[in-house]
Amino acid sequence: MLEERTNEPQAGAQGTNAGTSGSFPDSKTYTTTLGGRELILETGKVAKLVSGSVTVRYGDTVLLVTAQASDKPSTLDFLPLTVEFEERHYAVGKIPGSFQRREGRPGERAILSARVTDRQIRPLFPKGYRQETQVIITVQSADQQNTPDVLGAIGASAALSISDIPWGGPTACVRVGFLDGQYVVNPTVEQAERSEMELVVAGTREAILMVEAGASEVDEERLVGAIEFAHREMQAVLDLIDQMRADVGKEKFEMIAKVDNSADLVPELAEAARSAGLRDALLTTKKKDRSVALKALRDQLIAERVPDAEAEGATDQIAALKTAFEKVEKTELRRLILEEDLRADGRDTRTVRPIWIQAPYLPRAHGSAMFTRGETQVLGTATLGTERDEILIDDLSAETGDKFLLHYNFPPYSTGEVKRMGGQSRREIGHANLAKRALRAVLPTFETFPYVIRVVGDVLESNGSSSMATVCAGSLSLMDAGVPIKTPVAGVAMGLVMESGRYKILTDILGLEDALGDMDFKVCGTAAGVTALQMDIKITGITPEIMREALAQAKEARLHILGKMAEALPAPRSELSTYAPRILTTKVPVDSIGKIIGPGGKNIRELESLGAQITIDEDGTVRIFSSDASAAQEVLGRISSTTREAKLGEEFDGTVVKTAPFGAFVNLFPGQDGMLHISQMSEERIASVEDVMKVGDKVRVKIANIDDRGKIDLVRPELEGKVPLRAPRESRGGDRGPRREGGDRERRER
Repeated sequence: MLEERTNEPQAGAQGTNAGTSGSFPDSKTYTTTLGGRELILETGKVAKLVSGSVTVRYGDTVLLVTAQASDKPSTLDFLPLTVEFEERHYAVGKIPGSFQRREGRPGERAILSARVTDRQIRPLFPKGYRQETQVIITVQSADQQNTPDVLGAIGASAALSISDIPWGGPTACVRVGFLDGQYVVNPTVEQAERSEMELVVAGTREAILMVEAGASEVDEERLVGAIEFAHREMQAVLDLIDQMRADVGKEKFEMIAKVDNSADLVPELAEAARSAGLRDALLTTKKKDRSVALKALRDQLIAERVPDAEAEGATDQIAALKTAFEKVEKTELRRLILEEDLRADGRDTRTVRPIWIQAPYLPRAHGSAMFTRGETQVLGTATLGTERDEILIDDLSAETGDKFLLHYNFPPYSTGEVKRMGGQSRREIGHANLAKRALRAVLPTFETFPYVIRVVGDVLESNGSSSMATVCAGSLSLMDAGVPIKTPVAGVAMGLVMESGRYKILTDILGLEDALGDMDFKVCGTAAGVTALQMDIKITGITPEIMREALAQAKEARLHILGKMAEALPAPRSELSTYAPRILTTKVPVDSIGKIIGPGGKNIRELESLGAQITIDEDGTVRIFSSDASAAQEVLGRISSTTREAKLGEEFDGTVVKTAPFGAFVNLFPGQDGMLHISQMSEERIASVEDVMKVGDKVRVKIANIDDRGKIDLVRPELEGKVPLRAPRESRGGDRGPRREGGDRERRER
């Protein structure tokens, strides 16, 4: 007999090995309480050959997180860090749904989870660090209540902290919800569904590093409160990781940093660049013209210092001068912002770039809008589909599908470049998720608007904040498609430049300001509140007061953008596009579903051959999808006839479909016949049914009785009162006289 088995976490003393057949002398377990549940970090038991290895357990969600660096630095000029988030389907007792029945490329949720960790740990690697480093997060058990994304980030912080990899952590990551007027740390999946907002916040002991949020038009002050709450709650996790590092942390290896020969060149080059017109080049309005002017200035300064590019050592000199010029460019741009309140395109710190909108833009799309803000341009399209277009989800969550899709495309021509085109990058998936969160908050429910909705943002020009332009274009395209959204949504990217206690918050940042600034702060929302937020901070010292100021300035910009959107399209269109499918909805008795489907699906295939798609819910809700309104009405009529229930006393002009010696069977409506007894056909006695009516004859009939099996007795209305009515079927059991008990047995015995 099989018995139910549970695996409870072995909390308490470090190195607990209860229930195992061997010992792990180096195994250590660390426990704290987070959100009323135990968070357990364990190291020294598994994956012991890797530089840093930690097992994280929270409820019945278990992850293995490893961190490893290569022995030698790479030749790349950027930090070669990769974070992989591996979902094992055995974690929820599932076999993968792929053809080969094994895990393949990471899904969207896994990629987004990897990005949460990457954005948290990347800023804390030392400057000049070039060792190829890989963090792998493997979900080994998932209880579908405690989400693994924030646990993976905690595990990565712990694994890096105890490894020999140089890193400036620890960091911690928590999720925050808002329920019944209170902030909740790490809400369960069930709680998150009821929460007004959902924030993922990562930080160090002193500062916030990253925030990502989705909300239902929440006010800015509540968001700041949630961030402050998260920072307080994560301190216990930071204490736990610090304890681990003190107990089992390895000595960090000596980093081999790339030699920077540019530092000594900066002072002289800066003076020369300013004299040669650096300020004017930086303040060139157009992105392409600015790039050309800056490159020409840089090449001029290099040529003056390295006249012979082919000479020995010239290549290294040129590389050092290019690096020095980048530093000079960054320093001067930041000085212009802080001291002169001037930005690269000539705006002040609060002005939004000029906006141009056209909706609709495409003739055949269900909904379309071109949104241009400065030199950032996005074509948004909305397509309405049927339930069959729902995307199926095959990951570790309890969700099985999603009826709202948003895709973001960033082709190389949008920045005037030539690059290899392939599948969606992690950046594109992240930007799409942010825009999707922003718009989902205002979508109608599927019950009130039963369409699967796909929004696509095609970036045609990019000079900063293309994801926020996608939010605006997506909102407009939904309205152009006639989707009854609650209210329009707009987005804006904010920036920050901060030095020596001075700071300036920038509205609607350019790509250059994003690269050279200290914060990228994207805020999406309606006139009433915020629906999505994403913040990445590159420095410490961002106070709650600065966040409040940035959110207030973002709201000012958001309201301005919403005003421009309202000028172009003030409300959702009252009618759907001619090319969009129409949906007719009806409800039938559950026991009539089989009539619609028919044997082997015969009936529903015949209905769909008329030019429609049909879906049927278990509760009897039937939806008919067709771009041809007349076809949809035809299908609805046939379904109504097929599932119609006859009622006592109803009259019909029926058709005789079969005759028998005792009467005729008359079709009342599709799928429903009744029996007209021979005694009810005429005032005169008739010898044969065929003397009165034949197959195909039309006859007016009335329902006289419906028995408990649904059998229908008919009469002719004009003969009522002229011929005696037959007794109801359930009263006619004695027509053939009493049955002799045991008669069959007596015959068998003889």
